[in-house]
Amino acid sequence: MHQLIATPFLDDGHLILKPGSEQGMRIPAGHYEQLRDLSARHGPVPDWLGNAAMNGWGLRLRDKPVNQVVTVRQPSNYGYGYGRASWELNLGCNYDCEHCYLDIKRFEGLAWEQRVRLLHILRDAGVVWLQLTGGEPLIDKLFTETYTHAWDLGMMISISTNASRLWKPEILDLLRTRPAYHITISVYGATADSYDALVRRRGAFDKFHRGLAAASGAGLTMNLNLVVTKTNDAEVDGMIALAEGFGLPYHVFSNISPTIMGSARSLPAQSMPLLKARKPFTGCNAGHTFFHVDPHGMASICKVGRDPNIDLLAEGVEGLRRLGGIADGLLARTGGCSGCSVQGTCNTCMPLVRLYRQAKSPMERYCQHRESGEVIVNGTDSHSDPAGTGHGRAVPASAATA
Repeated sequence: MHQLIATPFLDDGHLILKPGSEQGMRIPAGHYEQLRDLSARHGPVPDWLGNAAMNGWGLRLRDKPVNQVVTVRQPSNYGYGYGRASWELNLGCNYDCEHCYLDIKRFEGLAWEQRVRLLHILRDAGVVWLQLTGGEPLIDKLFTETYTHAWDLGMMISISTNASRLWKPEILDLLRTRPAYHITISVYGATADSYDALVRRRGAFDKFHRGLAAASGAGLTMNLNLVVTKTNDAEVDGMIALAEGFGLPYHVFSNISPTIMGSARSLPAQSMPLLKARKPFTGCNAGHTFFHVDPHGMASICKVGRDPNIDLLAEGVEGLRRLGGIADGLLARTGGCSGCSVQGTCNTCMPLVRLYRQAKSPMERYCQHRESGEVIVNGTDSHSDPAGTGHGRAVPASAATA
């Protein structure tokens, strides 16, 4: 079982990463090639890596065979520049949240042989950071096997979860022995009354709190997403106090989005007093350095812009050659807001705008110009970003030159 990963990464050169740590090191191409050679012939850890591992992470690797302590990922033979991906293992969930953007939550996912093939496609595409999500990934019947195989391939794995099963011994043992890059836990209230009402499951708060406490006690790397709706908006301070009580970083999410099918069924959960002006969208690398995979192996530019998509199991890694063009088309400004004369300067993510339009959402939920008073409407307009859409590109939290 490896302790470090040596890998090419996008156009940034080469990295040394430690599972479970947000600290990384950039290394010269020559150092990476040396590790490839030493790994192939069972050579010892070189002095420069032994010193860096001790200074950076307190790891004693000197004189140990490279192939026993370092997974040296091979360069992609396909020339792709993908560094990150997210994968919905299964849309099924043990909650029935009023705000959920997934719409119909079916318990459907790939068989084991298909998952192995998909993970090898992700590796061959250059994916280093992989987010496992759902639905609720920890209820997936093949979660443990999927996580283990991805980890063993040399991926830095993050998990998005509601923590309701994070207390289970088999899950904690897995995450202790094969640490995740980080675990993001959604928080839906500070008390059982509001939490259970929002997720529509009695006893859910107790399971969440048990999972959070167990993960904290195990020293797992975590952050919290505090999700605010009209059901729990009186408990924002309480949710913040919960996060601070565990000493965990947190983000507050209060904007509710339409479902991925463009349905408005999630929108009534919005707490209108806490609706926030969206940050201007200035572009992203979705489809170029990042992509999303649904439970059936269909790749799209992100969790929001799901169509058109690519069947990775049918086309293999070569199918990703079309994804950049799809991204450019989906992110292009195409108009469509009835009567708006300034839509050419719109700075809202277009795939997200399309979902809001399809759901016939009021413009104040998403229109940047409406907020600033710039929108000019000649007629009546005809019509919360899901946490972790994956826009942007991953780099180590900090980097040093070895």
